[in-house]
Amino acid sequence: MKTSVKILAIIALVLSTNYTQAQTRFGIKGGLNSATFAISESGVTITPPSRIGFNFGGITEIPLETDFYLQSGLLYSTKGFKINGESLSTDNLEIPINALYKLSVGSVKVLGFAGPYIGYALSGKAGSADIEFSGKNKDMNTFDMGLNFGAGIEISSFQITAQYGLGLTNLAADSNDGTMKNKVFGISVAYLFSGKYLRY
Repeated sequence: MKTSVKILAIIALVLSTNYTQAQTRFGIKGGLNSATFAISESGVTITPPSRIGFNFGGITEIPLETDFYLQSGLLYSTKGFKINGESLSTDNLEIPINALYKLSVGSVKVLGFAGPYIGYALSGKAGSADIEFSGKNKDMNTFDMGLNFGAGIEISSFQITAQYGLGLTNLAADSNDGTMKNKVFGISVAYLFSGKYLRY
């Protein structure tokens, strides 16, 4: 708990000292996911064929230092996999928290970013059957956490990015059944509106 308080205090200090004349931008983002799971049991790991899904939502970008930014948002993202002609799919809300670096190359900015994400499964299907996320007979866990890594380019108000999301949480409801973790490759396009200056 003390560590969490210290982290929040540091974040508050950064906000108060660096955001006085900082230009924060808000935008919309959408794209495609190529998703699968890493499924491990008895020391054997398999990765089923990917399932194509999508992502969309709102994002915000806050400058920290020269060329460094904090980018977060709230995204709707579909994940899952295919196996033996059947699909497992989940509908998720996701909050990414990425540290973003921009390198200017002429009129284009090259982007690199990384950071954690927190996810929550709203619903899901295994074939035609609904996936249960609660109760004694639940099939999968609801919460997911992981890491995002990505790169892209920014041209004017547009950002085109590719990213890889590595799930760290075991989504299997019963750990005796092994582990199930998300693995998602995504391509997205974002449009960022003109920013406003924060004054504290």
